[in-house]
Formats: sequence, C-alpha cells, structure tokens
Amino acid sequence: MPTRFTAEKTAAAIEALSQLRDQQVTLARSWAQELEQVPPAYRPSALNLLHYLALRQLDLWPLQRDLSSLGLSSLGRTEAHALAGVDAVLAALHKLTARTMERPDGFELPVDFFTGPQALAEHTEFLLGPAPSGREVRIMVTMPSEAADSYDLVRDLLLAGMDIMRINSAHDEPAAWRRMTEHLRRATAEVGRPCRVLFDLQGPKLRTGPVEPGPAVVHWSPRRGLRGQLLRPVRVRLVPAASPGPPLLDQDVLLPVNAPWLGQVQPGDDLLLADCRGMNRRLRVVAVDARGVLTESRSTAYVESGAAVHWQPAHPSQAAAIDGTVAGRIGDLPACDQPLVLRQGDILVLTGVGPPGRPAVCSADGLVLTPACIPCTLPQVFADVTAGQRILFDDGKIGGLIEEAAGDRLRVRITKARAGGEKLRADKGINLPDSSLHAASLSEQDLAQLDFAVACADMVGLSFVRSPEDVLNLERELDRRNGAHLGIVLKVETRAAFEQLPNLLLTALRSPPVGVMVARGDLAVELGFERLAEVQEQILWLCEAAHVPVIWATQVLESLAKKGLPSRAEVTDAAMSGRAECVMLNKGPHVLNAVRFLDNVMTRMQTHQTKKRAMLRKLSVSDRIVDTHPGA
Repeated sequence: MPTRFTAEKTAAAIEALSQLRDQQVTLARSWAQELEQVPPAYRPSALNLLHYLALRQLDLWPLQRDLSSLGLSSLGRTEAHALAGVDAVLAALHKLTARTMERPDGFELPVDFFTGPQALAEHTEFLLGPAPSGREVRIMVTMPSEAADSYDLVRDLLLAGMDIMRINSAHDEPAAWRRMTEHLRRATAEVGRPCRVLFDLQGPKLRTGPVEPGPAVVHWSPRRGLRGQLLRPVRVRLVPAASPGPPLLDQDVLLPVNAPWLGQVQPGDDLLLADCRGMNRRLRVVAVDARGVLTESRSTAYVESGAAVHWQPAHPSQAAAIDGTVAGRIGDLPACDQPLVLRQGDILVLTGVGPPGRPAVCSADGLVLTPACIPCTLPQVFADVTAGQRILFDDGKIGGLIEEAAGDRLRVRITKARAGGEKLRADKGINLPDSSLHAASLSEQDLAQLDFAVACADMVGLSFVRSPEDVLNLERELDRRNGAHLGIVLKVETRAAFEQLPNLLLTALRSPPVGVMVARGDLAVELGFERLAEVQEQILWLCEAAHVPVIWATQVLESLAKKGLPSRAEVTDAAMSGRAECVMLNKGPHVLNAVRFLDNVMTRMQTHQTKKRAMLRKLSVSDRIVDTHPGA
C-alpha cells in the first residue's frame, strides 16, 4: 500500500491530470466546425495537435516532478499522442489507488501510442516520398546552376543519397529548372532510386535596392610577407582600349590604354603613371604578345580612367626617337562597387523605388550634411511600420531603430554595427521583426512560376507565410492550375510565422500533404540568435503533434559543402538534425561529399535516437569496464 504522503501525491496528480484531460477535450470540441473541413484521414492529426496545445497551455513542471517520483511517465514524449499519453498515466495512477477510471461514453482516442507515430511516418512518405534503404531521414539538396547542364552531377547526387531536389526560384530561369528535372527523371530511371522535387517560391523581395556606383578606379596591391617583404608582384596587362578582350589567366589586372606607341613597347621597358593619390608608380614590362603588354607592379596603386601613362624605353635609341610629351591614357574602367559604411549612431534613410542609394555627404570637418540613403524593393511595407520598431539588414549584421516612418521613407538610427563600421550593399535582406506586414506572400513573379511547379514539381515551398490566409491563397492558385495534388511546405522564417504556426498547421491540414521548413537563418535574425535553439525545438514539437514532417534547413554542413571540411559544431548540428524528417543541404563545390557525409551521420544516429527519445541500444564501450576490472 502507498504511504500517506504517496497517496496524497497520487490523489493530487489524478485531480490535476483529470482537469488537464478535460481541457484537452474541451479545446478540441470548440474547433469541431473547423475540423469538419479536414479530410477524415488527417482529422485525427488535427485533433491531436489541439490536444497537445491544451497540454502546453499550462506549466506542468511540478506535476511532471511528482509523476517521475511515482515511477510514471512525466508526459515529456506525448507529442504524437497527446491525449493517449495523459490517459495512460491516469490509468496507472488509478491502479495505484485501486480506483476505477471512468471515461465518457462513446469517446475514442484520435490516436494512440502506435497510430500517432505511424500517422507521422505515413504523412512524411506522402509528402517526401519513401524513405531510402537504411535511413529514415530524407536528404534535400539545393540545385546549383551547373545541374541544368550536367546530367552527371544530378546522377551522382542521387547515388550519394539525395532524396529531394530543391529548385530555388530566386536563381536561374524556367528553362534551366526544366533541364534539372529532366536530368533527375533520367537519373532516377538509371539508378533505380526515387527522388522528389521541391519548387521553392521566392516570395516578396524585401531587400535593399541599388546603390550608385563609385568612381571608375582599379586597385591592386602586391602580396607581402610578415616583415613587408615582396612575395609576389601584381601582373598588370595593358591592352588597346578599343578591344580589351576577355580576362586572361596570366594577369591580375587588365588596363585598357589609348597610346600610339603601345605596339612598340618591348620587354625590359618601363611604363610610368601617377595614381589617384599622386603617387608615382612604375610598371616593368615582362612580355609582349598579340594580346597586349604584360607588366609587373611592385607597389600598391589606385588607378582611374584618364590617368596618363608614359613610356620609358630601356634602349637609348628608342628613347631618343619618341616624343616624351606624347602620353597614353587609361581608357574606360568599370565603376567600382560602393557600399554604404554604417556605424552605430549613424542615420540611414530608407526610400521607395527611385534614385539609387548613396553614402552620407559630409562637410570638411566631418559634419553630416545629408545622411546616407538606400531604396527598398518593397516600399509598400512602409505603411505597416511605426516609429520605435526595429529594422535589420543583411542577415542581422546591421540593426537600427526606426525614428520616423512616413509613406515614402523611413528614418533609421543605426544601433548595431561593428566598431569599424559595417558595409551595406544592394540586394541585402531587410527584416522588420516588430512590424505586422500586410504584403502578399505570393508575388506576381511567384504566380507566373506556379505553372512550372505544377508541371514539374511534387511540392511547393511557400515563403514569407504569416497567416492562414496566405496558405489558402496558395491553395486557390494551385487549384486554378489543376495543381491541388502538389504538397505545400510552409517556410517558417518570420516571427509572425512562428507565432501563428498552430493556426497555419490546422489550415494546411485541410489540403494535405503538408510539411514545414525551419528556415533557421531568417528565424535567427527575426527572433535573435539566443532564441533560435528554443524556437527550433518548439517547431519540432508542434509539427510532431500535427503529424507533419519537418525540413531542417539553413547552413547544415555549410563549411563542408563550400570548403571541403566541416566544423565540429556543424557535425553536432548534423547529428541533431536527425530529429526532423528531412535535412536540407545548400549548394557548394563539395556538395557531393556533404551528401555522403550526412547520409553516414543520419544512418548512424537513427540507431541511437528517434525524435526526443534516446534508444538504449547496447554500447560497445560499456564492455570495457568489465574487461579492465581487476577481478576479471
């Protein structure tokens, strides 16, 4: 018989769990009308999500502690079967007290400990395709541009373990996307492995607009050692200005030159010029051929269009023959990129579509006469912004506070930037984490590209989703194109998407199949890097409760894909990503190795962990304590 203390604890737990169960049932019943719109096969999943949400409306930690002390489940793994988990613990508590547990007449659990996880597995296969042999987690790979013209690359990715081809609509063109999918169909037939296609819509582009170019200046600098010794001069090729030609491998810098004597220059001659700073620079001629004059420079230089170039022949006879007053001129050079350099405390004016951005204009004593400005590609969001809200640029590298918000401009005070200043360029992302934006999640460009998705893809990624209406809009557009069979992947990349995730899931379950992509890069910017791990976990829990597969995305094995060697943190991240149903790799020159590496990690990890549950498989190292024991 339990002690008095245990009996009191058991009775209190029964009371708390009974109230919790009533809340679960009540919340689900309040959604009865909406649940009627969910297909019967997915209705148990929607019900389970509501039961789980009711469970998580309370702080259950004190109850969990009491349940654990009684040797019972603490409800920490009930995502896939929320009501069944509570019922099971209640039944055990009633047995401890020799009481009979009563259930409402005619009430049935939507899912149990077996059918809940089974529903997630079935929904995952419906959206992402069958699991590969020996591995449950699918691997998605973002296609590089080369995949449009390289069948071998697509086939090799498939052989390495790719299960889903991701086409990013922000890059390349429909003709290239079509060739990628044609290569995939051919490769799946040859290799005998299935592979699905995700077409990722770009969504509205909330980015910085163009910045006016800087001066037409070319800069070069030779490589030097730690003591300043010259290690390698800069190779500068001078060519006739009328026909500069393509870049060559034997040069670092190409200078177009208008000079009547350029064809007479010989190896060993010198060419003299003054750079933008008035510094005299000498170019030693090392070779002359049909492509021009190849020289070497041992000094740093900043050279602009129109600068004078003088020929100084090595042989006195040639020097006497030329007119020293005849100077060549540097021809037209490309304008250099001119970023805005922003420091803490600076003012930045964000404008609508119009003139290019420009740096701040300052007086001789450094007083700012006109602040820096840059246009925004989506100025209609200005109407949704108010003073006092935050604004972030370039993946959060630059942060600011909006001081003034007007219909055509935002005045921003920079609050976050590196000590030496941060560079802001064109086409960098803008985030407004505190603002409720009303821009449509489907842009005109997205609508034009949906025809390709219906013809060639298996699922569509919905960017910038923030409300259930965004999901319904995409469903309507797909219906118009006879594309209702396509799966929908909700990209959770904003604060609004995360906060609305339960409603987004319940809406999307009306038209399955559905999945969720955790766009961790944008989420980290919107919510703060310190909250990313917490939010990532919550998304995994909610989606498991809805039996919706999750795609773990952004910078998985990024260093391996791009540089050929993973960081230690990336390996741990890759191992943890196995709690999702799919992991996405971005493109890079070493992406094949990244796919193979991830396949190996996923295959190993699935024997040790599934979702949050550690699987107590035999550990080989545990035998060593016996082998090395003194009495062995």
